[in-house]
Amino acid sequence: MSSPEAGLPRLHPSSTAGAQPDLEPGAQEATLVDQLLAGNRRALSRLLSIAERGGPRAAGVLRVLYPRTGRAHVVGVTGPPGAGKSTLVGAMARDFRTRGQTVGIVAVDPTSPFTGGAILGDRVRMLDLQSDPGVFVRSMASRGAAGGLARGTADLVAVLDAFGMDVVIVETVGAGQDEVEIVRMVDTTVVVAVPGLGDDVQALKAGILEIADILVVNKADREGAEQVAKDLLGALRLAESGPWQVPVLQTIASTGHGVDELVDAILRHRAYLESSGTWRQRRVEVARRRVLALVEDQVHQRLERAFDAERWRTRFEQAAARAADPYALAGEALAELGASINGEAASA
Repeated sequence: MSSPEAGLPRLHPSSTAGAQPDLEPGAQEATLVDQLLAGNRRALSRLLSIAERGGPRAAGVLRVLYPRTGRAHVVGVTGPPGAGKSTLVGAMARDFRTRGQTVGIVAVDPTSPFTGGAILGDRVRMLDLQSDPGVFVRSMASRGAAGGLARGTADLVAVLDAFGMDVVIVETVGAGQDEVEIVRMVDTTVVVAVPGLGDDVQALKAGILEIADILVVNKADREGAEQVAKDLLGALRLAESGPWQVPVLQTIASTGHGVDELVDAILRHRAYLESSGTWRQRRVEVARRRVLALVEDQVHQRLERAFDAERWRTRFEQAAARAADPYALAGEALAELGASINGEAASA
C-alpha cells in the first residue's frame, strides 16, 4: 500500500459536522485516512464503519478517498437463497489469492430482527480467510434495502478500493428479482443458480438473467445440474445477444471444482470491458446513478425535516380530506426546496 501523496485533498473540520462528541472533528478521520493509505487494516475497519453509518463524516472521508478509487475490479455475486453464494465467494477469493491479487469482500447479510444489524453469517462461513492479510471480509446489514443492497454499499466498496484491493466482491442476500440493483455498482455480475430449488430459470428470468455477465450453476454434483445448465443456455439463445457471450459454468464451491474456470471468466470479462471501451461506459453510468442516489437521499432528508412543520401537517390533513391534492402539494414541496437551496447558495 502506498503512502498518501502530496496535493490530494485533506479532511477539513467542517466536513465532519455532526460528528459524535467523543471524536475530534476532522483530525481523527484524517489520521485514519493516512493510516488506511499506509495499509493499516484497523483503520480500514474503522473507516468502513464510518462509511456504513453515512452522514457528514462519511461524506468527508469519501471526498478524500475518491481520487484513490477506480482501480479495483468490482464483482457482484447474486442469486437465490441457498445457492451457496457465500461458499462460492470464499472459493473465488482463495483462487484470486493464488494469482497474487488482494480481495475485499462486502457480504450483505439479512438484517437481524432484534438489533437491526447484520447477522454476520457470511463472515462466520469465511473464517478461514480472516488470517490472510490479502483478504478483508466485511458484513453489513441489508436493512430491507431494495435489491438486498444496503444504502452505503457503494461507499464500502470505495473504501476497500482506496485501500488497494485488486478485486472487491459484493455478495447480496439473494432477495429475488430486485437483485438487479447490483448492476448499478459493479463491473462484472455473476448470477448463481442451483439445482433443486424448483424452476431455477423461471426464478431468474425476471430481470436477473438479463444482467448476468457470467452464469454459474453451483452444487453441480447434485442431480439436475446438467438440466439447469441446459435451460440457462436455452434462455440465453432466446435473449438478445451482444458482443460478450455470457458463459454458463458449473461449480462445486465446497470442493473448489470449477472455481478456477469461473475466475478465468471474470478476468476475461474485464479484458473484454477494457478492450471494447465498455469499462469506461459502465463506470460513467455507475457514477451517474451514484450521484442521482445521493441527490435523492439528500432531497428526501430535507423534505422529511420540512414535513415535520405544522404548516405541512395541516396540508396533509387537507389532502386526506380531499381539500388539496398530492400533485399540487408535491409541486409546493419542490418549489419550497428550490427556494431553500437558492437561499443557501446566495448566502454562501
